[in-house]
Amino acid sequence: MFSDLLISDNVRNFAADYQTKMVVTFEKEYLKELYEDKKARNKKYRFQPQIIKKYTQVIDLMMELSNVMGLTQYGALHYEHLHGNKEGLSSVRVNDQYRIEFREIIEDNKTIAELVSLTDLSNHYK
Repeated sequence: MFSDLLISDNVRNFAADYQTKMVVTFEKEYLKELYEDKKARNKKYRFQPQIIKKYTQVIDLMMELSNVMGLTQYGALHYEHLHGNKEGLSSVRVNDQYRIEFREIIEDNKTIAELVSLTDLSNHYK
């Protein structure tokens, strides 16, 4: 009975964490590889070590926040909704040259997205 109580407390704690932390998913395999392995297998997606380090720091920050609106408190990230051919995407800056593009997914008619799907790490000026 005691172990059942522990399991149910763990489930409750996980559910509470899920609701208070943003969920980040990776639409492209290279984005996941950059985050987990600090490098991509495909040579097309090779980045300088300082770019990868900043990228992982930004992803870690996103995972700690409760929603995307928390990104607005970090001015250096320049959180913004994109326009034109990238309508429907948002972005944050990794540095002056690169940004992380992501799709905000709203679940259960919530007005603030809690699930973010990363779409690209792009060169801002290309």
